[in-house]
Amino acid sequence: MTALPAAALTARAQDVSPEIVTDILTLVRHETSSYDLPGLAAGLDLLHSLAVHRLGRPDHAQRHPGGECGDTLTLTYTGTGAGHIALVGHYDTVWPTGTLAGWEQPEGSDDGRDKLSGPGIFDMKTGLVQGIWALKLARESGVPVPTVTFLFNGDEEIGSPSSRPVIEEVAQKADATLVLEPTAHGAVKTARKGCGIFRVTATGVEAHAGLAPQDGASAITALAEFVVAAAAVAAPGKGTTINTGLIKGGSGTNVVAGQATASIDIRVSSEAERLRVDDALDAIRVSDRRVRIEIDHAWNRPPMTLTASSARLLDLAREVTREQGRGDLPDAAVGGASDANFVAALGLPVLCGMGAVGDNAHARGEFIYPDTVPAQTSLVAGLLGRLSEPLRDCA
Repeated sequence: MTALPAAALTARAQDVSPEIVTDILTLVRHETSSYDLPGLAAGLDLLHSLAVHRLGRPDHAQRHPGGECGDTLTLTYTGTGAGHIALVGHYDTVWPTGTLAGWEQPEGSDDGRDKLSGPGIFDMKTGLVQGIWALKLARESGVPVPTVTFLFNGDEEIGSPSSRPVIEEVAQKADATLVLEPTAHGAVKTARKGCGIFRVTATGVEAHAGLAPQDGASAITALAEFVVAAAAVAAPGKGTTINTGLIKGGSGTNVVAGQATASIDIRVSSEAERLRVDDALDAIRVSDRRVRIEIDHAWNRPPMTLTASSARLLDLAREVTREQGRGDLPDAAVGGASDANFVAALGLPVLCGMGAVGDNAHARGEFIYPDTVPAQTSLVAGLLGRLSEPLRDCA
């Protein structure tokens, strides 16, 4: 099928780069913590307005209530080709409301390149804006473009509990999904670990620590035994990591602890490892049998692997980067999870990491390289041109 004129598309993206960056900074200046519902609502209104400003009113728009989470917005723009592509991205950030006031811009760069920094600029407000502009540039190019459904969700950083069904529904109606998460140092993400946050509760027997310690059964001691044993279940060589990040319990230093809890972050690269970890944690026994151990196996996202259909999508993206003079597009497997995991688990074609180039996600000082914005925007725009027919028919 006919590709977009690469040189003209890239040049146009370069010309409008200042406007794209302005839109990015507009979103970043409005804080959207995952736990600030009013901030999320206003942020989604702003994002909706930005899409309408740059693309016109969508042919279909629906706001899906998030309940205790941020709402999910879907906007569909009917294309001139036969394909249908989903562009997915989250507008919530890990940063508490008020963080922006104390945020400092980097004064220099070790590599001599300009940087822009702000809460959520890398993960992932830049990707959202680049996605909107990508469709704008693709439509302006005059070649057939697919129908595009944008999905903006406000709960990804807390596991996408309300938006997951919407994501899966949108992905199943599309020929392919591009997730606008940040790149891995310029590489598209084709594999991600599955993840879970397990809550482990130890219930023991309280007693006076001085008068009758023998009558007590320490939940803290038992939980300590459990987390040490759980750490031994990790298999880094197989991509499985286990980290106990939070522990709390007890009621006083002079009381044998009656209860204690731990939150454990678990990452796996395969379904087989997920099953092994479940079985291994259930098999752990503590020395004091009077203490009851309960495990909430809260798997949040399944592993994402590079399937044959996603590999075809990657091939098309690499064709675009070569035509745009960027050489082969690298791909990477990463430890973090995203909404792409849900799409991949359905066996549908998906690429993740189509957004910003920068670093320090979830860390103060997260940044993007603004000089990469035109190339990343034109990559998505060029790929949309390649996908103006269903993926299975592209050649």
